[in-house]
Amino acid sequence: MAPSSSSGSVVTVGGKGGALTSSAVYSVSRGLAGTRIDSAAFEKLSSQTKKSSRLSSLPEPPSADGSRSGRFLAEEEARAALVVLMHKLALSDGAGIRPVIPALVEEVFDLDGGHETLDFGSALGFLLSLCRLRGKKVEDVGITAEEIGTLDGSLISASAGVAAILDSASSVFTTLLDAVAALSCEAAGADVAAAFDLPASGDGFSVKDETDVAGDMKVILFGSKFTGRLATEHFTGIPAVHASFRSAVRTLHGRTRVVLNSLIRSRKKDADPWNHGRETALASLALPLCLAARAAGKSSLGRARSTIAALGDPGLRSSVSEVFEKNCPNFDALRDGCQLVSTKAADEADDVEVLHEAHELLLTLRKILAWEAALALFVIERDESFDKTQSEPLSNVESNGGDAKGDKKSEKKKKKKTLGRGTSVIRQRMLAFVNGAPDNSSVLGNLAKDFLLYFDPKCTSLHHLLRDVKEIVESNEIRRLPKIPKGTRDFGKDQMAIRERAFSIIIDVFKMHGATALDTPVFELRETLMGKYGEDSKLIYDLADQGGEICSLRYDLTVPFARYVAMNNISSLKRYQIAKVYRRDNPSKGRYREFYQCDFDIAGQYEPMEPDFEVIKVLTELLDALNIGEYEVKLNHRKLLDGMLAICGVCPEKFRTVCSSIDKLDKQPFEQIKKELVEEKGLAVETAEKIGEFVKKRGSPFEILSCLKEEGSPFLEHEESSAALIDLEILFKALERSKSTDKIVFDLSLARGLDYYTGVIFEAVFRGATQVGSIAAGGRYDNLVGMFSGKHVPAVGISLGIERVFTIMEQLAKGHNQSARATETEVLVAVLGKDLPLAAELVSEMWRVGINAEFSIHKKVMKHIDRARQSRIPWMVLVGELELEKGIVKLKNIEESTEEDVPRGEIVEELLKRMEKAAPPSSHRRRRAVV
Repeated sequence: MAPSSSSGSVVTVGGKGGALTSSAVYSVSRGLAGTRIDSAAFEKLSSQTKKSSRLSSLPEPPSADGSRSGRFLAEEEARAALVVLMHKLALSDGAGIRPVIPALVEEVFDLDGGHETLDFGSALGFLLSLCRLRGKKVEDVGITAEEIGTLDGSLISASAGVAAILDSASSVFTTLLDAVAALSCEAAGADVAAAFDLPASGDGFSVKDETDVAGDMKVILFGSKFTGRLATEHFTGIPAVHASFRSAVRTLHGRTRVVLNSLIRSRKKDADPWNHGRETALASLALPLCLAARAAGKSSLGRARSTIAALGDPGLRSSVSEVFEKNCPNFDALRDGCQLVSTKAADEADDVEVLHEAHELLLTLRKILAWEAALALFVIERDESFDKTQSEPLSNVESNGGDAKGDKKSEKKKKKKTLGRGTSVIRQRMLAFVNGAPDNSSVLGNLAKDFLLYFDPKCTSLHHLLRDVKEIVESNEIRRLPKIPKGTRDFGKDQMAIRERAFSIIIDVFKMHGATALDTPVFELRETLMGKYGEDSKLIYDLADQGGEICSLRYDLTVPFARYVAMNNISSLKRYQIAKVYRRDNPSKGRYREFYQCDFDIAGQYEPMEPDFEVIKVLTELLDALNIGEYEVKLNHRKLLDGMLAICGVCPEKFRTVCSSIDKLDKQPFEQIKKELVEEKGLAVETAEKIGEFVKKRGSPFEILSCLKEEGSPFLEHEESSAALIDLEILFKALERSKSTDKIVFDLSLARGLDYYTGVIFEAVFRGATQVGSIAAGGRYDNLVGMFSGKHVPAVGISLGIERVFTIMEQLAKGHNQSARATETEVLVAVLGKDLPLAAELVSEMWRVGINAEFSIHKKVMKHIDRARQSRIPWMVLVGELELEKGIVKLKNIEESTEEDVPRGEIVEELLKRMEKAAPPSSHRRRRAVV
């Protein structure tokens, strides 16, 4: 069949691997393209059609008198629904559809009109109207029961077709809103520098769509000499308003794409229609889109009025305002349209009606945008300070000759205003469409009508504009900074100075206890990690299948350590590891998806509590050495915890899930935990209350231990609890003799949710002003290695949450108005002039003997001194022509602002003497021998 479009373009449906898009449906519905079914699809239907008996008689039609009692669509919507239906029928492998049915649909589609008489309400109603429109009888075509069911299931095409029109129309607005708003920013002189400067946050405190809109607007307005005078919410709110619209459009687009290309499922008698849920889902997305469109329209109206206010002539301003208010749709139209969609959705009206009214609201928004664009262009063109010779940046404009230098001088004298890089293109595209600039207010109405046609998705000129704006945004002219994923961070030189100092302290403590370093892969086989973390396993980052191995990013460093010990058949090892781990968590303040852990573990057979004592001792030494302030180490025993649950009447199968609830007590009150235990975990109220009595016990180690060992204590009658109390007594005595118990708190509410803990568990909590929560945690895990190898290798370890420790250290530095030196440079070699060889000679002599030195070449002395002060470099060696003639160098003490002359050949030895003298006794400098 020949396409009905004047352009001759054809959309082929049903082809192998070919997906139907909303833009294709829109083009077909507006007559911009014809459609046909792929010939291979016809052949496939013919080969797979089952032999089914045709119905001998048909049910009565929906209405004997032919009145419209079914589901009828407007002409364009009906054409959209037909192309979707053709696509679905062509893909209906094994659905019992004979080629004659889709062929009939294709014939009807190519008719010049009458599509609004098609009934999409039922399979039979559709067939009757289809045949009537083609001048045939249903009896001549024939129909089977299976085809009735398949057609009934495919009538979602009505909703899908209208949704595709809505999707295609709304997609245009995501760029058009920005383009018109940018033009208004120029016309009104809006001050939007701060509003569009939205950095992306790795902590989850920014909205990606907002930062994207702000970044795009910055690029479009880059180079503008118009903006910067006016600040109103209609301009500063552009990122939030347009981001909301983008989000709603993206959601609708994703759902529509799925429905357009979903296969048909036959509706069976007396069964819930399978497709009804998808129709409702499509309609439900119309309301968020309408709310976003209403907000965008309100913002557009506000910008239009601000643009009118920018007119300097009061009389002109009054006449323009009158024309605008009389002819442009106002906010009431937006509100009423949104209310109509909401009412129809709430009343469970036909889903097609909901989508139709949403499209009507978009048409209202289009009219408002057309008026905003007309006003912005009108005001810009009337501005006498505007440089109208400004050329389009993306076009290869031919030179008109003349003296380039003379032109530049002339432009400089005039001091003309220029539009931004993007708005210059937008203006030229719009002027080209309306054939010239508007010169008076009487043409505003016609200008708005022209732009209404321009903003129609079927307008080819509009797509040229959208393409140009996209190219400008993607060109990244202002070098818009790339973004980092949520939950990740970059660290600058000052932060890295603090981190390196902390890592150095931590490693020194680990090495002091005889630990050796270990490194493991950043990802493990997924089977290695799963089943080790209880309910937290859902936070493991899975990777794509790369050749048959399913891998995941490591969740912690403990499980990889246990895997390493098992894989290498190691029976004893004391190791430390500092590396990044990954959690698929919701980012928040102090909670990241990528962060460092510092682990210290001891694996092997030892005397009771020997490694447990040393690990806890290492923890207290770390926190003391880092000098972060007050902290406490909460301590409990897993066997004691299990015994407590057993005493309270909890069955063993629920121990771990109950522990995960108890572990939240540091963030939630017990009443909330109790509700979770009863309603979600299925415990009796009495059991939950007994647990509450025990978990409130906390205090000094020997005090709580004595309480739990009192005569008649239920813990003494429980075998594992009794053994745990013996272990804890040994541990507490060792900690007391090592003068460490002042930081330990025996806390029965400490549960530690990880499944692999078997003995002592502990957690360090910061008690200073900076609220960061837990800063370290660990415990005994005797069975983890055996889960990999079957060999029993007990182990105990600690993991320091170094990111939270860094937060504390950074806050302390700010509180004391201190900052760590970003470099360890000791000497700045400053050469006055441009003598690089001299600088290279001097600084190399210092590098050769191990002095941390930098060099600087500049003719001004203060430039060198400023650099040394900024980097807090203590010494500076200054050399200029005068010093070279005398054979000396000047040695400056930056902090004391003193200097003295030193013979050129003795400067290295002199520096070494002074630095050794200034170094503290504990500092061990490693210098190379002076050559």
